[in-house]
Amino acid sequence: MNPIAFILGEPNSVSSELLFKTWLKRKALKIKPFLVIGSVQLLIKQAQYLNYKIKFNKINSKFISSKLSKNKINIINVNFNQKKAFKNITNKSNSLIFKSVKIAVDLIKKNKVTSIINGPIAKETLLKNKFNGMTEYLSLKTNSKGKEVMLIYNEKLSVSPITTHIPVRFISKNINSKKIYNKIEVIINFYKKFFSKKIKIGVTGLNPHCYGKIKKNEENTIIKPAINKLKRKYKNIKGPLSADSLFINENIKKYDVIIGMYHDQVLGPMKTIFGQNAINITLGLPFFRVSPDHGVCSDIVGKNLANPSSLIKCFKFLKIVK
Repeated sequence: MNPIAFILGEPNSVSSELLFKTWLKRKALKIKPFLVIGSVQLLIKQAQYLNYKIKFNKINSKFISSKLSKNKINIINVNFNQKKAFKNITNKSNSLIFKSVKIAVDLIKKNKVTSIINGPIAKETLLKNKFNGMTEYLSLKTNSKGKEVMLIYNEKLSVSPITTHIPVRFISKNINSKKIYNKIEVIINFYKKFFSKKIKIGVTGLNPHCYGKIKKNEENTIIKPAINKLKRKYKNIKGPLSADSLFINENIKKYDVIIGMYHDQVLGPMKTIFGQNAINITLGLPFFRVSPDHGVCSDIVGKNLANPSSLIKCFKFLKIVK
């Protein structure tokens, strides 16, 4: 079976540390050999800096399956000149990230890898390249723009924002009934296909308490029409619901997925509840892309303090949906 591709992500982050810690637990976790895409020279420096005795197996992208090692980290090398093991994050890292993603997508198209995991990426540097995040970048590169859905997944509760990485002042202009309907339907079909589950969905409003002083507020003109249309096919959906109380224990037990109108409306509560026990899944692509549900953790880079739980959860998830 073709391997999973792990894109290293931001080189000056905890990405390499997460990789090393997960690799060392691979046998206990029953993780099959996978393929890393990134700078082998930099990974060697970072392994030495963090005091991990790990060996690497350089792979030619033309001969993947037959050359995978069980005892070494398999890697397609992407040249990246950095003398120190870790440095400050700058947009210079983007050349490595974009080259690595291109290789991974090309391998997906050639059916040489099954899916993609990417390490943490500094979104503030991606913004300078006109990409708000990996979700948006991959949708563009796979001709899936407008179909992509961000799902922050946990077995007990998942959340999904209708708009992703955009400034708050643009949110209202970027939601519409069609977008809400389509994204929720993608999520419903995902759970049905891979978990044989009819999910219960709660949909937030946009305004505080789902109330606007004008009659033509977003709840009445955009969100309710989408929900009413969805109810004709799917019964277990409620909304619009006030987000300020939706995430208390009594309420979240009622739902499998909560749909929000913008990023922080649902990701903030989700991370507060589950910490690193969740993953970021991009639905709507021709393949699964997942990543740890946290950032680059710049405050602990190089300190060997990073928790690999979310990355491990990524590998476990891809075993389920293979």
